[in-house]
Amino acid sequence: MKTQIKILLLFLFLLSPLVTIQAQEVALQLYSLRNEMKVDPVKYHQLIAEWGISALEGGGEYGMTDAEYAKLLADNNLRIMGVGADYDQLNKDLSPIIAQAKKYGAKYATCYWIPHKDGPISIEEIKIATALFNAVGQELKKEGITFLYHPHGYEFTKYGKGDVMDYMLENAKYFAFNLDVYWVKMGGGDPLAIMKKYPGKFPVLHLKDRKIGTPGSKDGHGDVEKNVVLGTGDIDIAGIIQEAKKQGTEYLSIEDESSRSVTQIPLSVAFIKRQLEK
Repeated sequence: MKTQIKILLLFLFLLSPLVTIQAQEVALQLYSLRNEMKVDPVKYHQLIAEWGISALEGGGEYGMTDAEYAKLLADNNLRIMGVGADYDQLNKDLSPIIAQAKKYGAKYATCYWIPHKDGPISIEEIKIATALFNAVGQELKKEGITFLYHPHGYEFTKYGKGDVMDYMLENAKYFAFNLDVYWVKMGGGDPLAIMKKYPGKFPVLHLKDRKIGTPGSKDGHGDVEKNVVLGTGDIDIAGIIQEAKKQGTEYLSIEDESSRSVTQIPLSVAFIKRQLEK
């Protein structure tokens, strides 16, 4: 019996690196194909599956009934792992967000934008949003849904010894982050440094690279054509993926907003998979 236990423990030890490699799953934010889906959603869902992706962020039936869309997902071994959560809706009624997440079996609900005057957001607005997100996070947790916030680059104005983003990260008790590394970089932040400073707060990453020489922006706006294949821009995507492996980030979600997304996404998938194998 002792020999069998030793063999089992040795097997698990040898298997552990493989388990680590499989801990992160490549996902796709469906916004990347927003224009293509208007033309032929069936074709492009099939194409996503061909790219080797099965986890999706989004939600919306593209003119199909719930049953038709569920069949399309099932036929292509696709599933929705995260849905959107509009800020104004968070202040009104969580029921529609909960219903949509449960309809898809989604684990995450993400707020992508805090309404504010165009430009950098104020600390007062961040404090209000942080309090709201903590309250929402508590409620959604009861439903088995994790609430996330997606920084958009306007959160990097100075505050205290850091910036307003630090305030939110330090005070996020009941919510986590869907960290868009592109927008963090655009706003003047360092996505890898942020991950290392606040480990465990990033179950989902939006991986998006930026063309070398692209100027930053603190208002959450930029030229989508500056989105390039992962690993070819000025963001340390490789380092971020390695840190994600250490922290146990669940989803590495590609978001490519450029007009070249259909040709760039499979190259980005290949880059992520190479990094995960290291």
